Order: sequence, then C-alpha cells, then structure tokens
Amino acid sequence: MAPSVNGHGQDHGLINYESFSANKKKAGFHFLVWCAGADQGLIKESPSEQTKYAGLGGIVLATFVLASLSAGYAIYSVFDDKLWAIGFALVWGLIIFNFDRFLVSTMRKYGVSTSKQIWMTAPRIALALLISITIARPLELKIFEKEINVKVFENRHKKVLKNDSLLLVENSRVLAGAEQERARLINRKTFLENELNRQQKDYIQEADGTGGSGQKGIERLTLLKEEAFQHSFTQLTPEINLLASAIGHQDSILGGAKANMEEKRRRYESTMVNQVGFLERNKALSDLANEENSIFLANFFIGLLIVLIETGPIFSKLIMPLGPYDLALSKKELLEMAASEQEIRREKALMHDKMDEIYKRKKEVSEELMDKITGLQKKYMNEEMNKWERSDQPGKSRFSMDELTRKIKEQFDFSENHVL
Repeated sequence: MAPSVNGHGQDHGLINYESFSANKKKAGFHFLVWCAGADQGLIKESPSEQTKYAGLGGIVLATFVLASLSAGYAIYSVFDDKLWAIGFALVWGLIIFNFDRFLVSTMRKYGVSTSKQIWMTAPRIALALLISITIARPLELKIFEKEINVKVFENRHKKVLKNDSLLLVENSRVLAGAEQERARLINRKTFLENELNRQQKDYIQEADGTGGSGQKGIERLTLLKEEAFQHSFTQLTPEINLLASAIGHQDSILGGAKANMEEKRRRYESTMVNQVGFLERNKALSDLANEENSIFLANFFIGLLIVLIETGPIFSKLIMPLGPYDLALSKKELLEMAASEQEIRREKALMHDKMDEIYKRKKEVSEELMDKITGLQKKYMNEEMNKWERSDQPGKSRFSMDELTRKIKEQFDFSENHVL
C-alpha cells in the first residue's frame, strides 16, 4: 500500500528529503549558538534569543577563519611547507576561536550597569585589538603580494650593491697594493724594452744611412752600435723576463681577489634570493606604505576591517539588549552560587557544632579529673598533717611547716593549666 500524501506533498509519519535538510539546518544553527558560548539547555527555552546568539557565534567563527588563513600564510612564507602551514593554521585558529568564545561567554548583562560593562570589556577589547593586529599583518602581505615582490627585488638589489661596496672596501688594500706594484713593474719593463728598441733602432739606422752619421755603410760605427745593443740585450733580457713573471704574479693576485669577491657576491645574492622570509616581506610592505599614500590607505583600511571583525564579538555582546536568556542564565548562576554558599555555611555550622561537642566532652573529663586529683591531694595532706602532729613528741625532731608545704607541692606538681 502506498503511503498517503497530504495536500502539500508531504508523507505522513515518514522521513523525507526535506526532513534531512531541516535537521542539517538545525544542527548548523545549534553549532553557531555553541560558538557564541551560550548554554544549550537555556537557549532552547528562549527561541527569540537563538537567532541573536547564532549571529554572534557566526562572528566568532569568522575570527577563527581569519586567524587560520593568517597563520597559515605566515608559516608557509617562512617554512615553505604546506603540512606545517595547515597544521599551525588549525592550531592557531582554534586558539583564537577558544579565546574569543571565552571572552564572549564570560560577559554578563543582568545586574551590571552600562558603565560597569564598558569597564569590564576594556581589557577584552585590548586583547582583541592585539589579536587582530597579529592576524591582520599576514593577510595584508598576501593581498599586496605582487607589489611586495617588486619591492623585495628592489631592496635586494640595494643590498647587493651595498655588499659589493663592502667587499670592495674589504679587498681594497690587496687590490691597491697589487695594482701599484703591477704598474711599477710594467713601467720598469716598458722602460727597459724601450731602451733596447732605441739601441736596436740606432744601429739599424746607422747601417742604412739614416742614423746619426748620415752615411750609409760605415761598418765600424754600425758594429759598435750593434755590439752595444747586443750587450744591453744580453744584460737586460733576464731582468725583463723577471719583470714579466712578476707582472704575471700580480695579475694572478688581482684575478684571485676579484674571483673571491665575485664568489662572495654570488653566494650573498643566492642567499638573498632563497631566504626571502616573513620579515623581509613585512619590511617591503612598510617601505611601500611609507612611499605611496594609496598603499598606506589601503593597508590601513584593510587592517581596520580585520580589527573590526576581531573585536566584533565583544562589541556585539556589549550592544545586545538584555533578553530572556540573560535573565535565565543569571537566575541559574545565582541559584547555583546561593546553593554553594548555603552548603558552605551548613558545613561550617556542622563543624562548629562538632567542635563544641568535643570541647564539652574534654571539659567534662577535665572536671572529673580535677575532682579526683583534689580528693587525692586532701587525703595526702591529711596524712602528712597527722604525721607532722605525731612527730611533736619528746625525743623526736619536728620539721617546720614550710618544709611540710614544700613536700606537699613537690608531691603534687600539678596546675589547672594542664587541663581545660
């Protein structure tokens, strides 16, 4: 038999698709109410308050999302690891969510004046501002990522140029010394080579008639000049070779110093490229904000928006009017406090009665003990007095009354301070 259907197309007494969607909406609604830190049992008794606290829970949940995104991007920019970023994002988001939920759930409306509520929310707002500033910065870095990358490249180039100048200063002494020595050696070598070239030119010109004598074929003068050139060549060639070797050594020193500088430069530039982290991007964003007003204003308003979202739960709870849920919650807390206080008073009264009973019993025992001790004292004193009287006979020495009193006191070294 087919199930009956009413006029609206709903099955009587059966679960349909609409009932599932309704249950899901109800579960999500209760989850938002839980996010607001409301008592689930009391909020069910105040249907008019459920929407209000569900909206408050949505604001608290939004802070969780913003905090997670902010922390995830910050950690990813430092470690470049998605697993680390996701894990830390969830942990940080839950911390902020729990903190905001605690701040909202501990604020009370009933029995607290408006000025007192504002005074109580001041430290909460301060903490919310601190959290919002912490959350806002990584999100701003992500929003201006393209502009920041350009500025990071510019800052990196400036640092490379500064590093080049420092390397040049560091190696300036070696480079200057090598350049100066190389120039001296080159001058000396050039001078000697010029001298040999001059002597060689002299005897050649003398041989072809263009020399100093102006006559061609004077063999004797030509031979003399040739011999002078050969003598100078033989004498100066070893020095020229040594100078060439020394110049080569200075060239190797200059080449090594320049190669070392270039290696350090490449290593520094590679480090700058591979280690652009959170602080470098943060500095780039600060530089952009200082250089361009448009970025400063955009950065300011984005940060302000995140601050408003983070402090939204506190202000929302502050401006919410007193409702049935607040009255029910206050009634429940006051009754629990009164019951706890009554229980403490009852326990104190029982303890006081117990101590009084113990004191009374101790006092009775002490009085009974005092009576017995007093009886023993009287008995002993009577016996000692009889002995003292009997000692008053002829032939017996009788001790004084003071000695008798001292003897009795020594026998009963007891005072009322020993008992209650």
